Amino acid sequence: MSSTPFAAQYSELSNRLAHMQGGGWDVHDRAMQMQREGADVILLCVGDPDFRTPEPIIDNAVSYMRVGRTHYSPALGELNLRRAVGDLETATSPWPCGPEEVAIFSGATAATYGVMSCLLNPGDEIVIPEPMYVGYPPIMKALDAKVVSVPLDVAGGFELSVDGVKAAVTDKTRVVFLNTPGNPSGSIIRKSKLREMAAWCLERDIWLVVDEVYSMFTYEGLHRSARAAANSLDNIVMIDGLSKSHAMSGWRIGWVIAPPSLIERMGDYALTTQFGCPQFIQDASAFALENDQVYVGQMRERYRYRRDLVMHKLDKEPGLSCYRPRAGMFVMCNTAGTGLSGGQFAEQLLDAEGVSTVPGDAFGPSAADYVRIGLAQDEAVLKRACKRIRRFAKSLASQ
Repeated sequence: MSSTPFAAQYSELSNRLAHMQGGGWDVHDRAMQMQREGADVILLCVGDPDFRTPEPIIDNAVSYMRVGRTHYSPALGELNLRRAVGDLETATSPWPCGPEEVAIFSGATAATYGVMSCLLNPGDEIVIPEPMYVGYPPIMKALDAKVVSVPLDVAGGFELSVDGVKAAVTDKTRVVFLNTPGNPSGSIIRKSKLREMAAWCLERDIWLVVDEVYSMFTYEGLHRSARAAANSLDNIVMIDGLSKSHAMSGWRIGWVIAPPSLIERMGDYALTTQFGCPQFIQDASAFALENDQVYVGQMRERYRYRRDLVMHKLDKEPGLSCYRPRAGMFVMCNTAGTGLSGGQFAEQLLDAEGVSTVPGDAFGPSAADYVRIGLAQDEAVLKRACKRIRRFAKSLASQ
C-alpha cells in the first residue's frame, strides 16, 4: 500500500459553496448553542412556520401513500399539481396559465437555483434590490454570476426604486430578480412598478424573475403578481411554494411559472438534478391548493395579530422604531436610536436577555441599522421576547 497521501482536488463550484455563508447567522448559531447548553433563549430568527401542517393535508398524503403513489414522478412534476398551480394563477391573473407553463421543484430554493441555472452563464450579471433574502447571493455565487445590488428606499418603507434598477443594468445584465412581498421587509411592490419593470426589461431582452413565496400572507393591500401586472409574458418568471402559506416547509414543494420554452429547459435541468418530487407529496400539495381557503386565512390572521402585537410592544420604545410590514412573517426594527447598529444590538441582546434576532446587514448594507424579528412563535413567547427587548432597550437608554 502506498504511503503517499492522497492529494484531494475539488471543483471550483465546491470551493465557492464552501465559502458561501457570511456572518449573518452567527447570532442564531450562538443562540442555538446556548439553548443546547440549557440557557433560556427565545429564537426569533428562522422563518419556519410554527404551525403544524393542517391535518387534512397530512391525511391526504397518507392516503396516497397507501394506494401506492410512492414511485418516480415526471421531471416537471405530476400533472395534477401543475394544473392546480396553473388554476391558482389563472384565478388571480388576466392570463390563463396551463400546466405547460409550470415546473415543480423540491422547494422554492431549488426552483430558484434551477431558474438561474437555465438563465445565467458564468460572469453574467443579475440585478437584485437589497436588503434581500440571504439565500440569493449564495445561489448566484455558486453559479459564478455577479450580483449587482440596488438599495431599496429603506426610510420610505423599503420601496423599490425603478430608476435605481434601470441605472444598475449593463450590457452584461441577463436577469432582474425581484421579491414581493419582500423578505426581510414585508413590503409589496406596486402593480404599476411591476408593469414598468416588465416592459422595460422586455425591450432589452432581460428576464424579470419574481420570488412571490409570501403572496398569501398580505395584511394591507393585495399582492399583485408579476404575471398579473405584465402586458407580455415572454420574459416573466415567477417562483412560489407551499413552505410558508401552508406550513409545509419540510414537505419541500415549490414551483416555477414561465414561458413554455423555459419550462422545457427546466425539465431537462430537473431530470438531471432531482429526477422528480415524491408522488404522494405532490398529490397532497394539489389537494392543499384546492382546499386551502379556511386554514390559510386562519394562519394569515394569526400572523397579522402577531405583527400588531410586536408593533404595539416595541415601536416607539426608547431608541427603537419598527417598520410595519404589509405582508410576510417578519418585523424590521430600527436600532439606530439606541446608539447601536443592528449587528451590535443583536449580539448584545442575545447576551443580555437571551433573545435571538437576525442583524439587518445579513440582508444588505442598507439594513445595517435594523434587526429582523421573526413572528414564527406563539403569542405568549412573542410577549416574553418583547418584554426582554424593551428591558434591554431601556438599559441602553439609561446609559
